[in-house]
Amino acid sequence: MDNLRKIGLTALGTALVSTASFAGDMAVTGTAKINFAGGDNTNTGNGLSADNTMSFAGSGELDNGWTVAYSHAIDDGDNDANSITLGLGDGGTLVFEGEGGSGPVEEWDDVMPTANEESWDLAASTKSGLSDGSEGNNNFTYTTPELVEGLAITLFHQPSDAAQGSSTEWGLKYTGIEGLEVGYAGGENNDTITNSIDNTVLYAKYTLDAFTIGAQANDGNQTTANSDTDFRAYGVSYAVSDELSVSLGVSKVEHESGASLDDQEATGISFSYVSGGMTVAGAYNKVDNVGGTSTVDNTGYELNVAFAF
Repeated sequence: MDNLRKIGLTALGTALVSTASFAGDMAVTGTAKINFAGGDNTNTGNGLSADNTMSFAGSGELDNGWTVAYSHAIDDGDNDANSITLGLGDGGTLVFEGEGGSGPVEEWDDVMPTANEESWDLAASTKSGLSDGSEGNNNFTYTTPELVEGLAITLFHQPSDAAQGSSTEWGLKYTGIEGLEVGYAGGENNDTITNSIDNTVLYAKYTLDAFTIGAQANDGNQTTANSDTDFRAYGVSYAVSDELSVSLGVSKVEHESGASLDDQEATGISFSYVSGGMTVAGAYNKVDNVGGTSTVDNTGYELNVAFAF
């Protein structure tokens, strides 16, 4: 009788597994990059490094017309991100980020047009933050369908755990006018239990022919004394041809007056050249008063070749 029971349970388990699956598509993509970088006041060895990413994606359609997609990214051999996306038809989209999720404040912290890197990147030493949005694992992002033409709303929630409190963010993005993109995001970041940060992000970008120009303003107000920051950035990119683009960007981080820190100011130039599945890109950035310290002015540069497959 025990053997019969085991056989019956095994058969039931196999039946449940087989009926729970459904037809779908799977795809694997990746990038392989060779990078050469350097700059002031930093030791990068010979400056050469590799950056390789492989992404697995699967998708399918449920009986009720909803869609489901799974994505898993491996960066240099380490799990980098994984997510499950439910397309709810006319109800919008719900994403569960098992690893590597963030809200619109963090996602939009600097979206100025650039051919390669942000103006403040690459230079050595710890820099002042642009905005400190919520990020972590096992969180939810819901995007509504278009309420009016070109307007979408994003809602993000990071549940609390032993290491962080609960955080909620929201974002509005409008693309209803040809060439124009406007975004506004806000929310409270409680990733650190001892410090709460109220953030706002506002940006606008406009594309006219081969030019794209942009402006951005972020504000972060913290419960920790003398830690508030304001971030301002501007950028312009120019598509010289279908293959070659160049850009110029500037940015500034202003610190709360009681912090006794100078404004961090950055200027960066970038280029990218695309030929089939190969991209050659580079950037040179200069950052003054890094981290608000008047005696620290650094430059940084990079040149890389990336292959997509």
